[in-house]
Amino acid sequence: MTYILYGEPGSGSFTPEALLAEAGAEVEKKWLDLSRDEQLDENYKRVNPMGRVPTLILPDGTIMTESAAIILTIAERHPEAELLPPPASRERALAYRWMMFIASNIYEAVSREDYPARFTTDPAGADGIKEAATMELRRLWTLLDRTLNPSPYAIGDRFTALDVYIANLSRWIVGAEWRAEHCPRLDRLAEAVAQRPKIAPIWRAHFG
Repeated sequence: MTYILYGEPGSGSFTPEALLAEAGAEVEKKWLDLSRDEQLDENYKRVNPMGRVPTLILPDGTIMTESAAIILTIAERHPEAELLPPPASRERALAYRWMMFIASNIYEAVSREDYPARFTTDPAGADGIKEAATMELRRLWTLLDRTLNPSPYAIGDRFTALDVYIANLSRWIVGAEWRAEHCPRLDRLAEAVAQRPKIAPIWRAHFG
């Protein structure tokens, strides 16, 4: 049972790759060079019309996009890996809450920071959009750090898929020094994820 994962080192493709490793599933990686806009190539857009990564193709050929949906699908298909807390539990509800928070708020701000020109018809306004997005990202990450208070994981001492999602996107916080000062708990969470035996080599491949 082999999955096919489209992505790029250092991108959001780390999360599904790491979760599939935790689940012991086989994955074939197809890396794209986003610096050359390979995600916008028409051949790839036949797979993901949005021209984004990651994209995960399930063993039955089903195409999955949207990181949060990919996470939930992997967790559901591999219950033995216990990537989410038990159904209907308080911990499961919290995992859902913060995964959707990241997908709806942080990812959106990352897009504005990385591609500000896409969010204005006035080229002169792109720098202001980028600056505002940076400020918003820092506000959101600070909120997450203070509200979750990981110890060491996001939901107490239990590792979940949420931890991988947070660790992945935390590498995109503007400035490692800023992150260390303002989000120390999330930095420790990322370190805990990076040290997991099945994830450690994947972390090194993506983030050094």
